[in-house]
Amino acid sequence: MPQSHGTRRKHAAPQRKRSGRRAQEGGEAPPAPPRQPRDHRVRKVLTSNVTITVVALGAILTSVVMVDFDRLSGTESKPPAAAGVGDLTANDMLAMMSSSDIDAVSADAIAAAKKRAYEQHQRDLKALREKAKRDAAARAKLKAQQEKERLAKSNPSSKQNKAYGKKMSELKGWGRCWSSLETLWDHESGWNERAENPSSGAYGIPQSLPGTKMASAGSDWRTSSPTQIAWGLGYIKARYKDPCGAWSWWQAHNWY
Repeated sequence: MPQSHGTRRKHAAPQRKRSGRRAQEGGEAPPAPPRQPRDHRVRKVLTSNVTITVVALGAILTSVVMVDFDRLSGTESKPPAAAGVGDLTANDMLAMMSSSDIDAVSADAIAAAKKRAYEQHQRDLKALREKAKRDAAARAKLKAQQEKERLAKSNPSSKQNKAYGKKMSELKGWGRCWSSLETLWDHESGWNERAENPSSGAYGIPQSLPGTKMASAGSDWRTSSPTQIAWGLGYIKARYKDPCGAWSWWQAHNWY
């Protein structure tokens, strides 16, 4: 007799086969961990302490090898040469001039000494000329004196010194008086930083009297044209206001 649909045996659903130890114990297998993106793994390696240490050591070793190679090959870089006076900046010049200002009383004292020296020199020359008219030895002495003064003003570096003078005069606000300053110191020293008057002992481009006065502008006053120019401009400012005034005075008195 056929069975009705309601009385048919229901077949159990097939169970999924468990694998591994967890299946044998009756537990469920754990889910597999998600795989990390590739760029995350690379970033983790690059930021690890070990990686940073290795990179740092590599950089140090590379620099040491490069230095040693330079020494062995004779191409080791030399330190740059010290900057000379030709490398003076406008700020350097301004600083020199501001520190070389002279007060009016000191300037007057210097001018008085220059006046006495000039007048004495003129008296000596007059006496020598008078004697030269009668004495051949005196004539030779006069000629030697004039040649000595000419040589004291001869200066192969006058072009460079004038370039300093023009620039420093402009920085002082005296650009309009450059021709006066140029002519003034042409007469005084020929722009020779080592010019020394054989009669008075006045020294340098501005003919400081005595030359040691310029030490207030710098310890290199004997040989540095910028130092001498800075001092000379300070003297002119205190005594004559500007080079135009100094040259006007010189034209009337033959000293300044």
